[in-house]
Amino acid sequence: MAEKFVIQGGKRLSGEIEVRGSKNAAGPILAACLLTDKECVIDNLPLIEDIFNILEVFKSIGVGIENISERKIKIKAEKLELDKMDFEKVSRTRISVLLFGALISRAKNFVMSAPGGDRIGLRPIYVHLDAFEKLGAKIERNDGFYTVDCANLKGTEIVLDEFSVTATENIMLAAVFAEGKTVIKGAACEPHVEDLGKMLSSMGAKIKGAGTHTIEVEGVKNLNGAEHTIISDYLEAGTFIVIGASVPGSSIRVKNVPMENLDLFFKKIDELGINFKKEGDDVIVSYTDKLNALRIQALPYPGFPTDLLPVVIPLLTRAKGKSLIHDPLYPGRFNYVNELRKMGADIEIVDPHRAFVFGPSELSGLTIESWDIRAGASLIIAGLMAEGKTTIQNIYQIDRGYEKIEERLSKIGADIKRTN
Repeated sequence: MAEKFVIQGGKRLSGEIEVRGSKNAAGPILAACLLTDKECVIDNLPLIEDIFNILEVFKSIGVGIENISERKIKIKAEKLELDKMDFEKVSRTRISVLLFGALISRAKNFVMSAPGGDRIGLRPIYVHLDAFEKLGAKIERNDGFYTVDCANLKGTEIVLDEFSVTATENIMLAAVFAEGKTVIKGAACEPHVEDLGKMLSSMGAKIKGAGTHTIEVEGVKNLNGAEHTIISDYLEAGTFIVIGASVPGSSIRVKNVPMENLDLFFKKIDELGINFKKEGDDVIVSYTDKLNALRIQALPYPGFPTDLLPVVIPLLTRAKGKSLIHDPLYPGRFNYVNELRKMGADIEIVDPHRAFVFGPSELSGLTIESWDIRAGASLIIAGLMAEGKTTIQNIYQIDRGYEKIEERLSKIGADIKRTN
């Protein structure tokens, strides 16, 4: 039987909670380890389902993995047995899309299945495939599988149609061994893209501009191993900050917050009326009963993160007046809104990208379903706020992005349990 979370709402929160390594940085960093037959040591790895799955894919193709400590591993991709790839595990995580870029660089030809991931609307990989073909790869699709031939890659200029994070990362991975220079224009500049650039540079890649909208990759013959510590997860930090403001009487300290990655988030929660204070790398946040309606639009970095928009919505149900939320990036993102409406939220979906939140309204616990990682976080926050018992189904989606979240929230006073 699938596991679920059972939450008794209204429990006061206090104490400290620490932010772990970034899920979105860990995926491309691990993919980069496939570019060399030398040892790579990766630290601050988040212990989440998406990472467990991709490491199982690695093992299936013969990659050696050794646990050094709880969050530190040694990876050695000395040989790759790509015909033994576990496609079932590939289908369980969106991270697997990054195998394309790594394997295009390392292998001459291979077969891959379509990646998995969140149920948040169409997330095609045509942007990735088009870029690979511009580099010289030949790709055929048949019955959900991709056959890739990439014997002779040459650097070129690639202009992206959108600021796609994974497409940018995939092109960086694919271009490191391409002959000549590859220029990526319209590149995403999220912190995890910059972190990948640092990892590749430490391996011996020649990369300029990672973290900007124009990235240059000069092809090299081979890469060395490297040691790398994954950055803190600014999306997890934002989630915990909102949780600290969710329940009456609560006050918590969120530790290890990457402040520089959350500028617009802090601006918006300040407008919302959340009480918070920065102290070094920590944020102290507490409940306030007076919240303001506001407009929030999700945009690529450094805009308001699309993955934090669902997290803020439960608090907007307490704000007086009408709030507007706008997510132009994913058409299926508002699945979680229907779950919040079942709990008593007064939310009107205007179109696939916009919704009005009317407040204040009271939330009541019931049985709801998580559709993706951040929707799950949104529903946990709603459950903590709600009167009575909330049961969240399909929590595998939450486990893909948040490490043992029920244990960590229980330590600061939440009444949340994992059950079958």
